[in-house]
Amino acid sequence: MCRFPIRFLKCKKMLLPNLYQVIEKKVIDADAVSVTVAVNKNHRVFEGHFPNNPVMPGVCMLQIIKELSEEHLETSLFLQKTSNVKFTAVMNPQIQSNLTVNLSFIREEDSIKIKNTSTFPDGTVVLKCNAIFVETNRVHENG
Repeated sequence: MCRFPIRFLKCKKMLLPNLYQVIEKKVIDADAVSVTVAVNKNHRVFEGHFPNNPVMPGVCMLQIIKELSEEHLETSLFLQKTSNVKFTAVMNPQIQSNLTVNLSFIREEDSIKIKNTSTFPDGTVVLKCNAIFVETNRVHENG
C-alpha cells in the first residue's frame, strides 16, 4: 500500500515501491509543478548500486520524473525520447535524501514535452533533462 503525507496526492503504484515519498508539492500552474521527495536511503536498489557507497541510479531519477508527471497530468505516460540529460551531482541518499523535482510541461498534438531541473534543498543542481512522453492510450492507438 502506498501512503503520501499530503492528502491531495492520489495514491498510485510505483515501479519501485517505497523508493521515495512526496513531502511537498507546489503547483505553479497547469503547466508547471515543483515536487520535493524524500528518497528512502534503505531501499533495496542501493544494495547493488553501490554496496557501502549508495548512489541514486540515474534511471531511477528519470522514473521519478515520469511518475510525478503522471500524477500532475493525471494520465499514464510512455517515454519516447530524452535529450540534454545532464547529471551534475551525485546523489548519495545517506548524505542527502531530499530532492526537489521542478517540471514544466508543453502539450503538443501527439506528445507532452517535459523540462526538468532537479536540485538538492541547497539549490545544487543534480539533474537537468528534456523528455518527450506520449500518453499510453496514444501509444496503443498508433501501434
